[in-house]
Amino acid sequence: MGMNVGSSGAKSADPEPMMEMNMTPLIDVMLVLIIMLIITIPKQNHAVNLNMPVGNPPPPTEPPKVVTIDVDFDGTILWDNAPVPDRATLESKMSEVASMADQPEVHLRPNKLVEYKVVAGVMAAAQRLGVTKIGVVGNEQFQ
Repeated sequence: MGMNVGSSGAKSADPEPMMEMNMTPLIDVMLVLIIMLIITIPKQNHAVNLNMPVGNPPPPTEPPKVVTIDVDFDGTILWDNAPVPDRATLESKMSEVASMADQPEVHLRPNKLVEYKVVAGVMAAAQRLGVTKIGVVGNEQFQ
């Protein structure tokens, strides 16, 4: 039960091969690859590119014309407090607004009880016909 240190008198054959893989070179190579990856990753830019106007525009001389579209709780659409009988009439009025050189502002004021599909239909028609100045007003009723 002793330990065999050195040779025991007889000439030994080739030393036994090492059974474990040397991990040090593999770890070194992986660290170098990680460092190279970190160096080559481009810096992220979280900016939003905007096309801003150049110079200061002159202040408006007159207030802008405003068209108010109210959508009542039952889906009735009012154009400047006048009821619109059907969707075709609404679209013809919107196409008139879209054809103007200086479009008036369109303020859409939905009732909080109206179905979303009615309001979405009005906004989709405005977008399809080319109305560019549209906004939803009266949001304080939803709070």
